Amino acid sequence: MADYLKQSGLADRGLIIGFDTRFASEDFAAASAEVVAANGIKVYLCPEATPTPVISFGTMSRKAGGAVIITASHNPGIWNGFKFKTQDGAGAPDEVTAAIEKNISGILDSGQVERVPLAEALDKDLIEYLDLAPSYLEHLAGLVDLDSLRRAGIKVVIDSMYGAGIGYLKRLLGDGDIELVEINDERNPLFPGIRPEPIAANLGRLSATIREQAAGVGVATDGDADRLGIMDENGRFLTTLQVMALLCLYLLELRGERGIVVKTVNGSSMLSRLAEMFDVPVRETPVGFKHVAPIMLAENVLIGGEESGGYGFRGHAPERDGILAALYFLDLMVKTGKSPSQLVDYLYTKVGPHHYDRVDVEFPEPERQTIIERLKQHPPKEIDGVEVIKFETADGFRFILADTTWLLIRFSGTEPLLRVYAESSSPARVERLLRTGRDLAGV
Repeated sequence: MADYLKQSGLADRGLIIGFDTRFASEDFAAASAEVVAANGIKVYLCPEATPTPVISFGTMSRKAGGAVIITASHNPGIWNGFKFKTQDGAGAPDEVTAAIEKNISGILDSGQVERVPLAEALDKDLIEYLDLAPSYLEHLAGLVDLDSLRRAGIKVVIDSMYGAGIGYLKRLLGDGDIELVEINDERNPLFPGIRPEPIAANLGRLSATIREQAAGVGVATDGDADRLGIMDENGRFLTTLQVMALLCLYLLELRGERGIVVKTVNGSSMLSRLAEMFDVPVRETPVGFKHVAPIMLAENVLIGGEESGGYGFRGHAPERDGILAALYFLDLMVKTGKSPSQLVDYLYTKVGPHHYDRVDVEFPEPERQTIIERLKQHPPKEIDGVEVIKFETADGFRFILADTTWLLIRFSGTEPLLRVYAESSSPARVERLLRTGRDLAGV
């Protein structure tokens, strides 16, 4: 990665290195800093666990050459990872990843990796500790009216999922009438009882706390705080598709903003309906925010998001931000005076009822090609008694039915899983579609 910065003419701008709350993340970050410093590149090292969106914004605002984040995001506690952000604060596109990977084989062959000890590098000013939080928090204060949120008088339960987002919403919204209850707010690399992905299966404690505390809403951020999960006042999970549609409605209707809406192939058809209503264009990409970010950088994108709960916004970094998305959702509640369940009902008055679910299925790796061939060679003409009007294979296998219902089957890009997604007019239909998807794939 250091070689890539030199090859790209970015080395003189320095590199930001951050890390999450996982086991030994700070040690991997320090080791990375020692290698980068030994290659003559100035390192700005985060002094404590820092959310990915904070690092992305800091990279962009400081005009650094890029950033490294030691994190495995939403994955189980036994995982860790090495994320590279470009100078724009965006996730590395495929061509950047390929360039970095190309350097690896030469380094492995030579066995030459230089390092300068951390203490020595700090003394020589090759590495400098840098807290990115203050400038990030100040920037968010310019995007949403924090004073009105602090005066809101609602009770919010925050589930930080033992991740890097611990304390951030409290720092933004504390000292007011809003009551904030934060759970899972200490570092625990085991992520006991959960994996740090803000989906219903992992939010049992959040749901129970909402009910016990008679709270108005629950918000959850994942391990590196770039994803958001929402639970309503009854402790029920709002699907990520509902949340993105509500955030889109918030920006278009309440704030009166206009711009392109970018969704991935597993995003909701509600976004297309809202875009028609407010006369804005919609773009669709393969799954992964790395496909959304280039459009955000090149064009006037109002909101870009994906099914996994990652949402990015105009005027901010071209990357997902669970903290800012939470602020926007709370602002939507305050400005409308509606609870989350009432907001979903209001959304449905605009676009009609849309229900969604996803199942993840483990499969034997040798079966991958067999599953692909099975889906490619025998696509059905109808599903659940409705004609399939479009069969797409740009990212997985997507079946669009005549009534706008859709079913998608694709392999995860980060885990050994087959994912089956469906959106339709009722929960019962969604369940039937998911079973059909598994049958089609033979899993």
